[in-house]
Amino acid sequence: MKILLTGKNGQVGWELMRSLATIGHVAGLDRSMMDLSDPDSIRSAIRDLKPNLIVNAAAYTAVDKAESEPEPAFAVNGAAPGVMAEEAKRIDAAIIHYSTDYVFDGTKKAPYTEEDTPNPVNVYGRSKLAGEQAVQAADVPYYIFRTSWVYGARGNNFLGTMLKLAKERDELRIVKDQISAPTWSRTIAEITAQILARSCLPHLSGPPNIMETSGLYNLCAAGSTSWNAFARAIFNITGPLQGDKQPRITPIATSEYPTPARRPLHTHLSTEKLEKVFGLTCPDWCDMLALCLE
Repeated sequence: MKILLTGKNGQVGWELMRSLATIGHVAGLDRSMMDLSDPDSIRSAIRDLKPNLIVNAAAYTAVDKAESEPEPAFAVNGAAPGVMAEEAKRIDAAIIHYSTDYVFDGTKKAPYTEEDTPNPVNVYGRSKLAGEQAVQAADVPYYIFRTSWVYGARGNNFLGTMLKLAKERDELRIVKDQISAPTWSRTIAEITAQILARSCLPHLSGPPNIMETSGLYNLCAAGSTSWNAFARAIFNITGPLQGDKQPRITPIATSEYPTPARRPLHTHLSTEKLEKVFGLTCPDWCDMLALCLE
């Protein structure tokens, strides 16, 4: 099976390059090979490669910047996935697309399910929701995986920021009232590969047979926490390893840390549907953090 992977150098894409290699031949593309803001560039790359499966791990992720430049956010997160899905339909391929917990407004106290109505509160969330809807409208076999608070060894993410700031500051003021599940990029890639392996076999020479399970799924770590507690967990692990003096972590409310983009407060996602359909168990976020920092 031939797999076209976008965002090969990103947090999730970099992990997918390795995880998907067990499923088929992976052609990883970066922005120099496919310009997601240009529909013609997307069509040309897909038509040249003629993949059986398109995996879109590329995204515009500058949440605050999107407030002042919504056009590129919607071009990359909203329009591009739709173009990919339309091309997938044209060549009889399937598509996997990644979305976010930020499609919700964060007012629900219980974990969000796939049946809950999205209501994004910022441009980034609205652009990602537009991408979901574009894929769903293309009438093509698809998996949309919503995930949350992605971190990893590559890219700009909370883990990297904390480790950097710990060397520069004695105190870190971290928000305590935003709740979700920190999810290691490798976990996302490995679960994606496990799902595909079950869907593809014995179809490795052609497109994955995902029609029966095609749909929207929440894919994130088990459990939930706040940014403040996530930071504490990071330093509880790295402190003994590095022997360095750790910064003081001061909890603050979201209202004390104003940002251009409004953040939803509670976006914990339920993975019950994914676990039931595919017979998988999403690992706990604490366990994955420890593995990531080994």
